[in-house]
Amino acid sequence: MKDISKISVVLPSLDPDEKLHAVIEGLLEYGFRDIILVNDGSKPENLHYFEAEVSAHPDIITLLHHEVNKGKGAALKNAFRYFLENRPEGFGVVTVDGDNQHHPEDTRRCCEHMLETGHMVLGCRDFTLDHVPARSRFGNQTTSAIFKIFVGMTISDTQTGLRAIPRQDLETLVTIKGDRFEYETNMLLAMKRYGIDFDEVKIRTVYIEENKSSHFHPIRDSWRIYKLILAHFFKYTLSSLASAVVDTGAYSLLSWLLGGVLTGLLLTAVSGIVARVISSLLNFFLNKKLVFESTVSTSKAMLRYYMLAVPQMAVQVLLTQGVYWLLSIPDRATFLRTLLYAVIMAVLYIVSFMIQQRWVFAARKKSTENV
Repeated sequence: MKDISKISVVLPSLDPDEKLHAVIEGLLEYGFRDIILVNDGSKPENLHYFEAEVSAHPDIITLLHHEVNKGKGAALKNAFRYFLENRPEGFGVVTVDGDNQHHPEDTRRCCEHMLETGHMVLGCRDFTLDHVPARSRFGNQTTSAIFKIFVGMTISDTQTGLRAIPRQDLETLVTIKGDRFEYETNMLLAMKRYGIDFDEVKIRTVYIEENKSSHFHPIRDSWRIYKLILAHFFKYTLSSLASAVVDTGAYSLLSWLLGGVLTGLLLTAVSGIVARVISSLLNFFLNKKLVFESTVSTSKAMLRYYMLAVPQMAVQVLLTQGVYWLLSIPDRATFLRTLLYAVIMAVLYIVSFMIQQRWVFAARKKSTENV
C-alpha cells in the first residue's frame, strides 16, 4: 500500500444531497486525510450538507465557497490554486465527483499508480457494459472517436471525473481556459499540447439512477466540448486557405516581375518554387503557433514538416496520374480530371492534418498504459 498522505482530494459540488456524506465517508475509509471541498454556488437549502461534513471532520475538510455557480471548471481550478498555495509538500491531487459514482478503492488505485509512475492518471470506465445509459455510451464513444481522429489521442473515457494529477502537471493545467464542463476537455487537449504523460486505470462503471443527478446539459455542454476538439481542424483549414491565397498571389507577382527575364518552363518553375516556399513557411508557422499550439522546437518541427510536405506533393501527383491511368481518363476530360484531383487532394489534406497532429507538432510520445 502506497502512502497517500501527500495527495489531496478535490471534490467540487453543486446542490449536494445525502450522497456527499457517502462519498466523504468512503474516502476516509480508504485512507484519504485531506479533502478540498468546493461549494459551487449551491442553493441555501443544500448548504447544510457542507456544514455537516466540515463540522464532523474539521481537520480533514477544507471548504471553499463560490457565492454563485461558476461551473465545474472554475471549481476545480479554485481548488487547484488552493492546493498549490497551501500544500507545499503535496505530491498532487485527485479529482472526484460528488455523486458517489467513483468507488473510493478506485480513487486510491489511481493515486497509487500516480505515485509509482509520476504520471497523470485517468480513471476510465467500461462503456460496453449493459447497464451503461445509452446517452452516456453514445456520448463517450462519439467524443473518443473525435479525439482520436482530430486530436490524435486515444482515450477510452474522455468524460471521466476521476483524475489523479501530479503537482508539476497541476501547475500547467491550472492556467488552462474554461470554467464549466469544457475545462475537463481542455485539460485533455493541454496534455497533448504540453506533452504531459498519462496512463489509464480501469475503474468500476457505476451509474446511479441513470446519472440523473448529473448537472451536465446534453446539448449545451456537448457543444462546448466538441467545438474545442474540432477547433484545431477548422483553424487548420483557415491556415491552409490563407497559405493558398499567398501561394497564388506570390506566383502571380513573381510571374509578372520575372516575365521580362525568364520565359517558358523556367519562368513557371522559378515562380512556382519561390511561391511555394513562401506559402509553406507561412503555413508552417500558422500551424505551429495557432493551430496546434505546439511546444516543439521550431527547427525540429520544421524538419518534420518538410519531411512530410515534400513527399506529399510527389504522392499527390503520382496518385492522381495513377488514378487517371487506371480509369483510362483522357487528357481532354477536364472536368472529371479536376474532380478526381480535388478528391485526392482532400483525402491527402485530412491525412496530412492527422500526421501533423500526431507527429510533426507533437510534443513527445504520451503514455497510454492500461492498468
